[in-house]
Amino acid sequence: MRSRLRCTLFSFKMLTLCLLGTSMGCAQHGKLEVVADFPKSLNEVSGMWAAGEAAVWVIEDSSNPDRLFEVDTSGQLLRSFKVKGGGNKDWEALAADSLGNVYIGDFGNNGNSRKNLRIYKVPDPRIEPGDKIDAERLDFNYPEQEEFPPTSDSMRFDAEALFHYQGMLYIIGKNRSDPFDGTADVWRIPDSTGTYEASHITQLQLCRDFETCQITGATLSPSGERLVLLSYGKLFVYEDFGKRSFSQTPRVIDLETRSQLESISFVTNTLLYLADERSHGRGGNLYRFELPYPAFKK
Repeated sequence: MRSRLRCTLFSFKMLTLCLLGTSMGCAQHGKLEVVADFPKSLNEVSGMWAAGEAAVWVIEDSSNPDRLFEVDTSGQLLRSFKVKGGGNKDWEALAADSLGNVYIGDFGNNGNSRKNLRIYKVPDPRIEPGDKIDAERLDFNYPEQEEFPPTSDSMRFDAEALFHYQGMLYIIGKNRSDPFDGTADVWRIPDSTGTYEASHITQLQLCRDFETCQITGATLSPSGERLVLLSYGKLFVYEDFGKRSFSQTPRVIDLETRSQLESISFVTNTLLYLADERSHGRGGNLYRFELPYPAFKK
């Protein structure tokens, strides 16, 4: 990542301490608290589901195995499943429903040229035996896309964010258009096996900094009230999502870090886990972030 004038002197000192190998400097990552380093074999964690506070389930993106991994909060790999019938073209997101079914978003589409977008649905991995897990397939397309790839000012059909709500899977686009207008598209499809045209729900107006305003992850709280979108360094928080959906202006939280954050999951209604990919000697960590309710909710 390019250096930014907005980085604070504090962040620079923390990074320097980390490079020198001092544990005190690595304990914080901007506003994030480091929980653990992921195993060295997991360099490109691209999606995560926290089934509880003790462990997370993660995937990696393109060029990596089609496997679902469980890692505890000490950074130990506990087990993994080969996802049967679920080839990893470009896995970019994980989500789960209230029954524990897990959804793997195979819709990474950097060049906006894919015509084989899909989501894999697997049963609750916490109770599955063995080392293989069967996947159902949900195929979909964006009906708004007519060219593969589109022109540079219409590169809106990549995605790295997914969440489940009331029987539907919501997909948040990663806008790669040039010029960048600070928006993100939202589509949804049913959560059952089939072939779908994704329904376009809305277009979010977020912020105009290309480097920190592309959406890379999403998570809905266990209560269904709080939706958080992740970018490379910011959180966009939608309170009362069940009542107000996307009709509100999100609260923006700058995490004061600019690593390759691509995974986020609520643990409780006020605790988030986040993860970044390992790149240029940085990242590859599991983080925690406390997100108390705002004053008007108390």
